[in-house]
Amino acid sequence: MRIVTEKDLRVCIKLDHDAVKAVEQGFAYLSQGKATVPPILMLPVPEQQGEVDVKTAYMPDIDKLAVKIASGFFNNNKKGLPSASGMMILLNSRTGFPEAILLDNGYLTQVRTGAAGSIAAKHLAPSTVTHAGVIGTGTQGRFQMRGLKLERDFKTLHVFSLDPEDTVEAYRREMAEELKVEVIIEPTVQAVVEKSAVVVTTTPARKGFIRAEWLHPGLHITAMGSDTEEKQELMPEVFSRADVTACDLKSQCFSLGELRSALEAGILTRESPVIELGELVAGTKKGRTSDNQITLCDLTGVGVQDTAIALQALSRAEKQGLGTVVE
Repeated sequence: MRIVTEKDLRVCIKLDHDAVKAVEQGFAYLSQGKATVPPILMLPVPEQQGEVDVKTAYMPDIDKLAVKIASGFFNNNKKGLPSASGMMILLNSRTGFPEAILLDNGYLTQVRTGAAGSIAAKHLAPSTVTHAGVIGTGTQGRFQMRGLKLERDFKTLHVFSLDPEDTVEAYRREMAEELKVEVIIEPTVQAVVEKSAVVVTTTPARKGFIRAEWLHPGLHITAMGSDTEEKQELMPEVFSRADVTACDLKSQCFSLGELRSALEAGILTRESPVIELGELVAGTKKGRTSDNQITLCDLTGVGVQDTAIALQALSRAEKQGLGTVVE
């Protein structure tokens, strides 16, 4: 068994086009019926504003599968700790024996989530994006913008966050330097939406804050914060304005994601024409067909992403001789 630490994983895996291609393949398998994805096991820890999730996927064409244990404890910032942690265990899908433990502390989840945002932008964002927007200045506020930059070479980033001023300023400096863009801190969410062609929401909000009346022709929104029944970033009426609605996995998003609130409000039904990312990747359905359309994508995180990125990480670790092998 190979045990690989976060330090080594950060050496061999980055959010780049190769990582995006690996996650795309996972979504393609899913759309082709070549993946089994069980429901998420979610254990709430309300006293710490936390949760522990277990996600996995089995793809018969691949000889390994990943089981991911991931935690998000949002009181950790008060303790000087990151909110996300976890690990991935790779099993041989022919024997069931464990072959690797990736002690990533949530890093691989951050990469594969950013990759999903990149895939959404590839198929749903306008062909040219000069102004992008992000709500939230945490880890995914960074990874989602890195993923967007892989697909659209935006020049200005509009930001709104409820984080402390010094945290927001650190984000501004970091993103300006890394992405080579102008970063503008906006006073309201509305300002971000109205000034941007692409907006990504990256918060653990429990109440929708993006309003339908702020949407404008050509806008794309990726909402990736809602992954439990309690979370919500979009007001349900937003979906009534969308020309194209997409998600990572309909069955999951209708119970855990933004589609849930639209379903409850009667704006969408389970039969509504919602496109899955795997269908976009496989080319069986089209995303944006006009720069004037309003498009939405709901991301909840799917086990195929975890298996895909874990397989890539293990392969690179083995080639580079990283990690510790336990006989």
